[in-house]
Amino acid sequence: MGVRGRVAIVTGGAGGIGFGIADHLAESGARVAIFDRDPEGTAKAAQRLTETHGSGSATSAVVDLTDRADVGRAVSNLKEAFGSIDIVVNNAGVITPPTAIEELSERDWDWVMNTNIRSQYLLCGAVVPHMKAAGFGRIVNIASRSWLGGTGLSNYAASKGAVVAFTRSLAIELGPAGITANCVSPTLVVTPLFLNTPESDQAAVMARVARQPIARPGTPRDIAQAVKFFADENSSYITGQHLYVGGGGDLVYSTP
Repeated sequence: MGVRGRVAIVTGGAGGIGFGIADHLAESGARVAIFDRDPEGTAKAAQRLTETHGSGSATSAVVDLTDRADVGRAVSNLKEAFGSIDIVVNNAGVITPPTAIEELSERDWDWVMNTNIRSQYLLCGAVVPHMKAAGFGRIVNIASRSWLGGTGLSNYAASKGAVVAFTRSLAIELGPAGITANCVSPTLVVTPLFLNTPESDQAAVMARVARQPIARPGTPRDIAQAVKFFADENSSYITGQHLYVGGGGDLVYSTP
């Protein structure tokens, strides 16, 4: 039971939260495929997992998750190699610096929307037929508390709000086929994505963290624990749910 022996795809798994999720699933006995656009980082991440958890515990594919043909190719290759695809963790995501709506470029809007939600749509569309044939599937999508909105975050918040709605719709549509779909929303996790934001924004976020019930930033492992719970075979009666993982920050913040 659990996730042992299951085949899991983790997108954006070359580093940060994605690698933490991939590592925890592999530690728990899943065979993990990292889908990422970074050739060097993707290969190194799979090698680290193999060295830590043993031969056959991980593989990788360089994938443009916004391209239907590329996603389809990667999914077909994985299914042929491993025989099944049981778990999908849609973690890949990007963010741009806070930008007023009148100054937000189409490029930045499209880049965020394509990476954060189009990728989930394309991967689920490619994987679900295999899950339906098996009568089993676990889909876990990574959103963000920023789906509630925030100044200068119109593209990012819109993309993460779409993830929440997408997850709920998948749960309704796929439940009869034995497939669950759930969503995890981290608050602050210190990753390269966070460290690439302006220092002033980082300081403001850290000040909020100091006021939350568990007054520390999250770790990739914190998020991975929640993902593994939803991915577990025993979580078959839980679907369409949205779980905040953020030290209770959602209880005290008035804005994201």
